[in-house]
Amino acid sequence: MLTVNAYATAGPTEPLRPTTIERRDLGPTDVLIDIAYAGICHSDIHTARGEWGETIYPLVPGHEIAGTVEAVGPEVTRYAVGDRVGVGCMVDSCRECAPCRAGEEQYCLKGNVGTYDAIGKDGRPTEGGYSEKVVVDEAYVLGIPEGIGLDVAAPLLCAGITLYSPLKRWGAGPGTKVAIVGLGGLGHMGVKIAKALGAEVSVLSQSLKKQEDGLRLGADHYYATGDPETFERLAGSFDLIVSTVSASVDMGAYLSLLTLDGALVNVGAPEEPLSVPAFALIGGRRSLAGSMIGGIRETQEMLDFCAEHGLGAEVEVIPAEEVNEAYDRVVASDVRYRFVIDASTLAPQG
Repeated sequence: MLTVNAYATAGPTEPLRPTTIERRDLGPTDVLIDIAYAGICHSDIHTARGEWGETIYPLVPGHEIAGTVEAVGPEVTRYAVGDRVGVGCMVDSCRECAPCRAGEEQYCLKGNVGTYDAIGKDGRPTEGGYSEKVVVDEAYVLGIPEGIGLDVAAPLLCAGITLYSPLKRWGAGPGTKVAIVGLGGLGHMGVKIAKALGAEVSVLSQSLKKQEDGLRLGADHYYATGDPETFERLAGSFDLIVSTVSASVDMGAYLSLLTLDGALVNVGAPEEPLSVPAFALIGGRRSLAGSMIGGIRETQEMLDFCAEHGLGAEVEVIPAEEVNEAYDRVVASDVRYRFVIDASTLAPQG
């Protein structure tokens, strides 16, 4: 087995600290990836701090992984040494159920195997991208096109696909009006992707603090939801609203912004149940839906789309030693818009 440097937390109140972990030997269809960058997703923080239920400790987070192929198993056909590749939120699934066969592995009926905080088919806990290298079956590895830098590509493996999937599924494109709720790590990618798809894009944010950023990233309009007049002025305006926030919001107010047959899709994960007034749905034949990441096929489609349109995440690259400070800054919404760990700094310095 291969011993590599990593950062891990020993418990919900413990900081992430340098450590070493073992990666499995290459199997016939495995790919060994030399990690260049690992994005910091808010999900990493929720999991590391035990906020989403039982967590397997010690935990190495990270499911926004970008790097290059260092070695391949003898039966690998999709990738070769030197290829630019990525790994997202899952590293396996049952491959047999209807969703898996349809390329929707994220909805595997037996549960997909998460990149971290899960049990792999070898019976060992999976460990994520805050590490120097990772071994993943080729079926769950993505190719990163040359048109995207590895640092700005890493967050696409979660934030990018989390927005691309619902925008495509609910028909964002020319002639449609799309609103993105929240301009953070997820929302900023929603703006970029929706604009590239050809939609008229609005940002709905609590205040106008990030208005200049939103317009620079491609939004056509920017509105403050803290102003009650916003909801009156925009009533019945949008074909599609994608909410990226993980806080409780007035669902009736947001549903009122939809056109006839419009859809509100939630990709954020509030801890408390959302209260939905029935008449807000009935009155306009509106839909309320949820979406998570995409399957492997759609994630590759997203990466190719982003390369074609010159899209990448807005990132702040940090050394591994700053990961705990970065966590606190994410919670305080003090990042524009994604922290990315430079994996070359995971080795002991000096």
